[in-house]
Amino acid sequence: MSKPSPSFRKPKVLLLENIHSVARDLFLQRGFEVEMLKSALSPQALVEKLKDYEVLGIRSKTSIPAEIFAKAPTFFAVGCFCVGTSHVDLDVAKAHGVPVFNAPFSNTRSVAEMVLSHIVALSRQIGQRNLEMHQGIWNKKSDGCYEVRGKTLGILGYGNIGSQISGLAESLGLRVVYYDVLSKLPLGNAKPYAEIEDVLRESDFVTLHVPLTSMTEKMIGPDEIKRMKRGAFLINASRGTVVDIPALVEAVKSGHLAGAAIDVYPEEPESNTKSFSSPLLGLPNVILTPHIGGATEEAQSNIGREVANSLIRHMTEGSTEGSVNFPIVYTQPVAMARHRLLNVHRNVPGVLKDINQIVSSSGANIQSQNLATDPEVGFLVMDFDRPLPAESIRQIDELETSIRTRIIG
Repeated sequence: MSKPSPSFRKPKVLLLENIHSVARDLFLQRGFEVEMLKSALSPQALVEKLKDYEVLGIRSKTSIPAEIFAKAPTFFAVGCFCVGTSHVDLDVAKAHGVPVFNAPFSNTRSVAEMVLSHIVALSRQIGQRNLEMHQGIWNKKSDGCYEVRGKTLGILGYGNIGSQISGLAESLGLRVVYYDVLSKLPLGNAKPYAEIEDVLRESDFVTLHVPLTSMTEKMIGPDEIKRMKRGAFLINASRGTVVDIPALVEAVKSGHLAGAAIDVYPEEPESNTKSFSSPLLGLPNVILTPHIGGATEEAQSNIGREVANSLIRHMTEGSTEGSVNFPIVYTQPVAMARHRLLNVHRNVPGVLKDINQIVSSSGANIQSQNLATDPEVGFLVMDFDRPLPAESIRQIDELETSIRTRIIG
């Protein structure tokens, strides 16, 4: 259980990894205190830092293991200013009453455009010609260079990014086939396949857009690459561990694949000051980019705005809209002359009865209440016409079922 937060304290926000300044500005406009750091922090340093903050904002370089939630119990929300949340232990965060928010849609266009540019660049060997020109080599040739019109693009993972690539690819004249573990409605003339192998076998280009799970780790290995067309191209802008890098290197060296474009890697430097090493270095017609799929001004601004607004609504209203690990409660701003209690609790019978009994005994009048649950936890939002007595708040927070209690207004 956490100590109930006083209603008068302005929440303090810690933003790591050079999150876009639009997020900082939004927090400041709402009266939050903000500290921004350009780099990530180690788990040990993060524990010490979080003792003074209620809200944490991170990007993809900061990992939040389970022990952090136990050692830094005073922060109320995590914002992942990126698409993925695999670097946060979501189940443990929920068990400690901490919702986690992300931005699943804000960078989709940026990634999709980059993948389309890679398709054209690989097909025309633009990366290779550019390297040669910088070395003073004039190598005007058409051998092995093709238009993308009429070729087949295979998309593994037809989610927010994959489906957007699908529409853009058709506008270039590509035929699109795809595979997804879930049934997804095809856009345009895209054709869903029931097996990954069929997508690999038919595609001139294969692009990966899958989450990091035990099922997707090294999902493209030696056997999968052998099933791809000779002369095909592989593009990975999803997660670094979904491709077996040694198998990819061997396929390019042997000529089975005509090239690849890789934006994510099993091991990535912690910052721009660190050097990068990979077996992929120096391979012909292999485009390597430093995890920049979503690195556009538009995407980072959109992400900053989306996640910051989710965190602001949670801290000022209790809304969990946009959370990836929490029961979803849609809220309105706290009305004038109203006071709001937020309670996270274990989802067992009788909790609402116990809380209502405490409130009733205090003499406070409940204006509204909203409860959402999942199999593990419940999240209750209650409004009152006057402040709930401190003793009543303490009693609610000390219920055996309570995980976290907070007061707004």
